[in-house]
Amino acid sequence: MLNYDPLACLPSSEELPDSDDTPVDNELQDLIPGLLKALLAMAWPERMDWFFGVDMGIYYDPDLPAIVPDGFLSLGVERFYDENLRPSYVLWEEKKLPILALEVVSKTYRGEYSTKKVEYARLGFLYYVVYNPFRRRKPRLEVYKLVNNVYELHDGNPVWLPEIGLGIGIERGTYLGIPREWIYWYNQQGQRFLTAEEDKKIAQQEAQQAQQEVQVLRERLRSLGIDPDSLT
Repeated sequence: MLNYDPLACLPSSEELPDSDDTPVDNELQDLIPGLLKALLAMAWPERMDWFFGVDMGIYYDPDLPAIVPDGFLSLGVERFYDENLRPSYVLWEEKKLPILALEVVSKTYRGEYSTKKVEYARLGFLYYVVYNPFRRRKPRLEVYKLVNNVYELHDGNPVWLPEIGLGIGIERGTYLGIPREWIYWYNQQGQRFLTAEEDKKIAQQEAQQAQQEVQVLRERLRSLGIDPDSLT
């Protein structure tokens, strides 16, 4: 008897387009998801069961084009398959729906508060995060959680995401030498994860402070008539 596998008839990630060829019109649409991805690698250095996609197509139906969030997080999947990495995220291969989708609003409105929001809810994304840097009177960051197939807005900054084990929020900081408001991950105590350049800067400041303390101690010893070099 012939065994029939319906998944074998579906196109693979290697056969599907890996982009919708729509250029971003705001540099933040790349930088903000890239920062969140880099911070996850620092927050979860030993974990290999997560994937964060940046401007990558998510295929959920072989007869429909992919949806392409600015960023998305999936848990319970392989972080990477091999050195060629993922060309796209195909649900019938991954068997895991991403838990969070991120959209960064540009000056060219793309339905982040309407059609995309409805689509992510219909597909079942647990969290939908929208960041609009151009807002003045409304919150720039909105975090929605799917409850009974409807997105409910969560207040607060940061907002704790228990299913992910992290919080997400906005704060001024410096990334790639750019001082501005960025989106960060936070721990349960509300402390944000630092970027690599911030970690490096803090380490340099601590080393400089330690050096100054040693110099003060050496001068104090000299004032007491003790040669500090004779103690080594």
